[in-house]
Amino acid sequence: MRLDEHAETTPDKPAVIMGETGTAMSFATLVERSRRLGHVLRGWGLEEGDTLAYMVENRPEFFDLAWAAQRLGLHYTPINWHLQPEEATYILGDCGARCFALSGTLARLAPALAHSTGEITHRLSIGGDIPGFSPFETLLAAASAAPLADEIEGNFLLYSSGTTGRPKGVRRLSQRQSFGTLPMPMPAQGIQLLYGIDPSTVYLSPAPLYHAAPLAFSMAVQRCGGTVVVMEKFDPLEALRLIERYRVTHLQMVPTHFVRLLKLSEAERRRHDLSSLKRAIHAAAPCPIDVKERMIEWWGPIVSEYYSSTEGAGATYIGAEEWLLHKGSVGKPAPGTVRVVGESGEALPAGEPGMLYFQTASRFEYHNDPSKTDAAYDAGGFASVGDIGYLDGEGYLFLTDRKSHMIISGGVNIYPQEAENLLTLHPAVADVAVIGVPDADLGEAVKAVVVPADPAAAGPALASALIGYCRDRLAHYKCPRSVDFIAELPRLPTGKLQKRLLRDRYRQQGS
Repeated sequence: MRLDEHAETTPDKPAVIMGETGTAMSFATLVERSRRLGHVLRGWGLEEGDTLAYMVENRPEFFDLAWAAQRLGLHYTPINWHLQPEEATYILGDCGARCFALSGTLARLAPALAHSTGEITHRLSIGGDIPGFSPFETLLAAASAAPLADEIEGNFLLYSSGTTGRPKGVRRLSQRQSFGTLPMPMPAQGIQLLYGIDPSTVYLSPAPLYHAAPLAFSMAVQRCGGTVVVMEKFDPLEALRLIERYRVTHLQMVPTHFVRLLKLSEAERRRHDLSSLKRAIHAAAPCPIDVKERMIEWWGPIVSEYYSSTEGAGATYIGAEEWLLHKGSVGKPAPGTVRVVGESGEALPAGEPGMLYFQTASRFEYHNDPSKTDAAYDAGGFASVGDIGYLDGEGYLFLTDRKSHMIISGGVNIYPQEAENLLTLHPAVADVAVIGVPDADLGEAVKAVVVPADPAAAGPALASALIGYCRDRLAHYKCPRSVDFIAELPRLPTGKLQKRLLRDRYRQQGS
């Protein structure tokens, strides 16, 4: 389906509704604005394959930017708006952005980002004036609303942290395709087929749109003619109110959202009519078995789970009925094949955990890192993102570990080396490891385990100082929420940290 067709057949239908304010943008308006922005970008010389980056919170203009880039054949990089300037500057430089859009609410970051890279030729301000940035609405008002010639499907270039501590851009490779032609590009096609997305769909997105899944699902729903209801920030009672208010049919959450919903009182949970829900989809982090059991008991057999990655290296799917028979599983590949491989590259039998390699429908690459890209693929073209798991006798996949040392807190992937690198340089720290520890609300919480340079200094004051030191330099969600002091970290004679032993120790303790 073509987005533009919905502007012709159902021009007044909302393509997006903002949950908190009720502000809506129709399909006719979304198509017109994305075309206008397309003319602006082309007038500035952006061509197929160039990159548009933007740092914008959940707001309607997010979709103006995404769809303009999608119809111009651009790569588009939405940047996490919680990042500190140094972190955002690195991404802007690495992605080679030609144009950068910044929300007026983030204007404080502009001076640090203003000279981030020589690649950027134009800057846009959205929702407020920023010195040195061109006002978004002024440019749109002066631009043509006519259809653009030679529209080519673009694709997102998303960044997630790498094991070196620096974010890595992930680009999915696909065949060149005219904008709006059939079949729909992946992952939109898979989302439509797997979850029954059609023009009657009303999709609730409670998460930041800079994440891969909310962005991909929202745009897939709009491409099919459905309406996206976007939460500016998640609140469990507000989510239930929006489901009732807009007769939401589909939503996607992470386990932390489930946990917070289940913490509502019985009266609060029964306050709103949720009968419109057809699919409650969850992913991004392991869901505790008891949490999922309670959600199925509350919402019925509409709770579906999938497992995938930003890379799109493979995916599995499992519905509620199957999951109740295979509790803890993330399902079977949909589609394709998964191999479980041992340390020597041998295929492992059912029940034995190993590295997971997926047969992929399309390849991906790590931007500016060909060696990392090559290392992700085996000789047969199967791809791995470093996750560990096993298959049972019926072919259901169970995850036993994740990318080396990665922490998943509230559905967000956090690589601890960024915080470790900072703390290692602190004069009060002799040695440090940053790990995820069990947390009833977030799934995992970030903890720093520190060997102090002066054992006598260990205590609450130093712990608070180290947390503050990190929060001044990194996005807060990446920083330790707590600090423990220890006499010695478990290291091999080679100096390699045995982080698994440290994590296991805290998991046995339960915190």
